[in-house]
Amino acid sequence: MQPPAASPHWPPRPPSPRTRTETLRLQIADEIVTGALEPGAPLDEQELAARFGVSRTPVREAIRQLSASGLVSVRPHRGAVVALPTPAQLDDMFEAMAELEALCAGMAARSMTTPERRGLEALHDSLRLLMQKGDPARYRETNEAFHAAIYAGAHNGYLADIALMTRVRVAPFRRAQFRASGRLGGSYHEHDAIVRAILRGDEPGARTAMRDHIGIVRDAFRSYAERR
Repeated sequence: MQPPAASPHWPPRPPSPRTRTETLRLQIADEIVTGALEPGAPLDEQELAARFGVSRTPVREAIRQLSASGLVSVRPHRGAVVALPTPAQLDDMFEAMAELEALCAGMAARSMTTPERRGLEALHDSLRLLMQKGDPARYRETNEAFHAAIYAGAHNGYLADIALMTRVRVAPFRRAQFRASGRLGGSYHEHDAIVRAILRGDEPGARTAMRDHIGIVRDAFRSYAERR
């Protein structure tokens, strides 16, 4: 049996510079998730554009994207307001994310090439150094590359696209969990179980380790949200 060809998405490219819209989306999402913008607060495009020093076009697009995550409710002819998802909606989002990423991890354990496995190890080692330095911002960025490497290593472009699309919707809540005490270390050790399973070609083990990891991420966000 021929080994799988190298993935067209490998090696994962370093995160490209964020667009103005993406930067705005993340900034507004952080303010919502941390409580700086409370549920029901109006999101005035002109006020946000002035505050961030941009035109209204990227603000409008950022609000549209945030509505897909359930952080913003856009009301026809009445504007947008902050609207956090219900606990049930969040559970549904994380459950779908867990199953998609578990499937990617299992397929990666079966299909990753030797260079891809080495690349995953290198990303995992970078996360260890960032954990030791206590650098959550860089850890978050490298964490995204780590998960993207697993999507690519599954060697199924359609699945990778769905996983990435779902990750964008869940991203504000995944980012917020890193504010919880001890989450950098916890995340790294959860990743370690995933990497070990992938490297030994343990498909069921990789699926289980990834599913457990996303479940812990969900619980960490819940704990953070309850304390804020």
